[in-house]
Amino acid sequence: MAARILANLIVIGSGVMARAFVQAYRQALANASRSGAAQEAVQTIKRASKTMTESEARQILGVAENSSWQDILQKYDTLFERNATNGSFYLQSKVHRAKECLESIEQMKAQGPS
Repeated sequence: MAARILANLIVIGSGVMARAFVQAYRQALANASRSGAAQEAVQTIKRASKTMTESEARQILGVAENSSWQDILQKYDTLFERNATNGSFYLQSKVHRAKECLESIEQMKAQGPS
């Protein structure tokens, strides 16, 4: 008899706790949307994942705006290999992203205005 009462108390108590948790979660979402915290979090995520600009890519590779594609590739190969042997993976990935950025710009220039 005591085991049945204890089991009922546990089931009822967990149900009450679950409903309270759901209600608190809904209230937290409502508060976040009213205060703008949700939009701020989205903006932070967008800022963190922004793509590299052309000027940043040129600065990383150390090339000027009038540099040829061959010069860019030569700088890329040099910097990438240097960081592959005794550099950092972070710098190596930055060099690679810079090349990708400039490559996409070169492709858009090659296609011309549409």
